[in-house]
This record gives sequence, structure tokens and C-alpha cells, in this order.
Amino acid sequence: YIDLEDPRDRIKLSDPMLFFHSNIDKLVIIDEVQLMPEIFSLLRSLIDQKRRSAMYMILGSASPVIMRESSQSLAGRIGYFELSGFNITELSSGVLDKHWLRGGFPDAYLAPDDKYWKLWLDNFIKTYIERDIPMLGLNIGPITLRNLWTMIAHNHGQVANYSNLSRSLELSSTTIKKYLDFLEYAFIIRQLPPYHINLKKRLVKSPKLYIRDSGVLHNLLNIDSFSDLESHLIKGSSWEGYAVEQILQLSKMSYQPYFYRTHQGSECDLILVRSSKPVYAVEIKYTSVPKLTKGNLLSFEDIDADRNFIITPDSDDFLISDNVRVCNLETFLEKYLKIS
Repeated sequence: YIDLEDPRDRIKLSDPMLFFHSNIDKLVIIDEVQLMPEIFSLLRSLIDQKRRSAMYMILGSASPVIMRESSQSLAGRIGYFELSGFNITELSSGVLDKHWLRGGFPDAYLAPDDKYWKLWLDNFIKTYIERDIPMLGLNIGPITLRNLWTMIAHNHGQVANYSNLSRSLELSSTTIKKYLDFLEYAFIIRQLPPYHINLKKRLVKSPKLYIRDSGVLHNLLNIDSFSDLESHLIKGSSWEGYAVEQILQLSKMSYQPYFYRTHQGSECDLILVRSSKPVYAVEIKYTSVPKLTKGNLLSFEDIDADRNFIITPDSDDFLISDNVRVCNLETFLEKYLKIS
């Protein structure tokens, strides 16, 4: 195990070829690989000398630079796995409210109380803004970056409005899009693309923006407790983003995700598509008494998915119409979401 943030381990790689050759028959784990991107070209020659699976496990934060270096140097020799925070299905029952509030980072979720949860996230965001993001290659000032994160948080679950973002931050729309793409590569935000069924219809073309970790979202909005969250205007959008993230953590290898919205009022929060065929159409509502709106019905008809769902925090499992099922998030993940 090599941690590239540890000076003692960096010394071991002062002659990397000697180190790797002396451990050629072992699994070598290299952590924080983004600190030494030149290592990818070395690994290629070593892998080609002795072809076997699981020679190296490479861990670290993602960035466009790292992804490009690894894909170019190790094409055909590497597989990628995204490690997310805790998923609700990995936790004991009855903790959904806590998980939604605190997010999935282990140290944040496991904090002894809300005070230490907030303190951990304060430090995480500060460190990520001031050290990690610049180290990953994004040339942006910490104040501008925090302002961008905060604006995304206030627009969480909304369709991206690049003009508003660029005007508020005094940056060009092209620069805003570049920053958003970088933050998506760094697993901070998610840009959910729109689904196009009928090109004759007027469809929304920009992606929806989400802060991926709900704890980070709530910290950026100064939400310090679950009672704060329940009374906040972001509550519905926060629940939508949380549910989307929990679903996509489990389904990302099986489906392509989209949202659907037309200017006529048809909308659907999440569509999971496999081989160009919509399999799931999911509307996410923060309510204990879900109702089908005209927009929901029109979108389900337009999308023509195999299965249609309305997902809430705590609903029972029942059919609300012939082709639309209501259930809570955990039931959907554990009973209805088919992953292969």
C-alpha cells in the first residue's frame, strides 16, 4: 500500500521501476494517484510485461487530467469503479431522515451529533475548495468557487441557467460550463441530461443541476438540523436530488439516466434507459399523499417506459393507476430496481 500523500511512501517511489519490479507478484495499492499522474505510463509497460488481472489498485480523486492520463496510457488495461458514499440500502432501517440530512460521507454520517456533523462538512468544503480542487487542475479562486457551489445549491434540482450563473459570477457562459463539467468529473455535482423523445415537441435542452451529496447541499445552505430542512424552501428539491442520487448509485452500470420536461408542462424527474428503451419513469415527490398531475400523466404517456413510479419518503406500496405504482424510496431500491 502506497499513500502518495505520505512523504515516507513517496520516498519508496523515488525509483518507481525498482519498487514495482520488486513487488511484481503482489497487488500494489496506490492511493491519491492524482498527485503523481506520470505513474500511468510506467504502469503500462509493467502490465504489458506480465499480463494478469488485479496487478494494481489505483485510488484517488477524479479530474479531467487524471481521467485523460489514465485512458490514454492504460487504454484496454484498466477498469473504472466509482466509490460513492453510504447508500441508504447499506444502512439499518429507520435512518432515512438522518442519512438525507447528513449525506453519505462516512465521517459526516457517523458524527456523534449535528454540531460535529456540521463542523466536519465545514472543514471538508473549505479543504476541497482551497486545496483539492486547485490540485486537480481547476484554475479558479476559492471565493469564486464557493460562490459557484452556493449558487448551484440554491438552484439544486433546477434546469441550468447559464446566463444567470455567468451574470452573477461575472464569468462567460463558456467558462461556467467548463467549471460545471470539472465539478462533475470531481463527483461534486451531477448534470442530469434531458431526454428527447419527439424532436417536434418543444423540449428543455439544458441539464438539471444537483449537488450530489445531500449533506454538502445542506451545509452550503446553512441547514443545521432536520427541523431546519423540513421548514426550508429547498426541501422538495433536496428530497428529489437525494432520491435521484440513491437510485443512480445503484443503477449507474445498468442504465443511462435522464429527466424529461416540455414547455407544455409534461415532466418526469428521472428516466432510466437501457439500449435506447425507457425502462423506468420515476416521479419523486416529498409528500405522504401523492397525486398524479396532468403533467405526470402526459410525461408517462410520452415516455412509454416499461414501469412508472411515484417515489415518496414513506408511502405504502400500491398502484395509484393501472400503470403507475407508488412506493417509498427504500422499497423501490430493494424491491423494484433491477440491476444487471
